[in-house]
Order: sequence, then C-alpha cells, then structure tokens
Amino acid sequence: QVQVEESGGELVQAGGSLRISCAASGRTFSIYAMGWFRQSPGKEREFVASIRWSGVLTTYADSVRGRFTISRDNAKNMVYLQMNSLKPEDTAVYYCAATNVRSDLNTAFPPRVRSAYAYWGQGTQVTVSS
Repeated sequence: QVQVEESGGELVQAGGSLRISCAASGRTFSIYAMGWFRQSPGKEREFVASIRWSGVLTTYADSVRGRFTISRDNAKNMVYLQMNSLKPEDTAVYYCAATNVRSDLNTAFPPRVRSAYAYWGQGTQVTVSS
C-alpha cells in the first residue's frame, strides 16, 4: 500500500505562482509513477501532469505545458507541482495519485489516465482570483 497526502493549496492572483506538494508514504519503493489531477465544480477530474518515480520522464496536459512543472525528491518521498502564470481556469481541487504498476507496456512515459492510478490523496484547493 502507498499513501499520498497533498499540501500547499491556497488563494493566489492570476499571473502568480504556487507550488503544491505531495508526500508519499508506505511502500514507496514500489512506486512506478505519480501524477497530479484536478477537478473543478461540475467537471470531470482531469489529468495535469505525471512523473516516473525513477528516471526523468514526465507527461503534461496541453493546458498546462510550459506553465507547470512536476518534479520529485526521492530521498524525501515528495512530488511537487510548480505552477506559474496561473489563470482563473486553473482553479480546482488538485489531487495527487500514485501507481506501482506499469499499466501500458507500449510506452515508458508515466500514465495520464485516472484508471492507471490506485492510490489517491484527499486533495488541496487552489483558487486563482482574476
């Protein structure tokens, strides 16, 4: 089992920056990849970014590529999402997720689909004011 917990969400102004964090615990040695998803009221939970637990491969949603950066610190069992040039439409609850399974053998990139992740946090609220 892997547990993940998000932190760092807050209210920021449009154009500003924010870094949110995700702490992993439990069987962290078994993690294959971790991801960030977000959900705003009335919408489906959507993919934001993901990262392999080892190596350098990352994946981004088109809507955040170039503005957001996902990173990790294996020694601390932490994953971060640096968000720059924030827009009001980035307002959402941001969820951290982890998987210890490589669900798609056709790619080495970390997964971007919800179903690939078994472990989820409770979310952290990010609000971007205009």
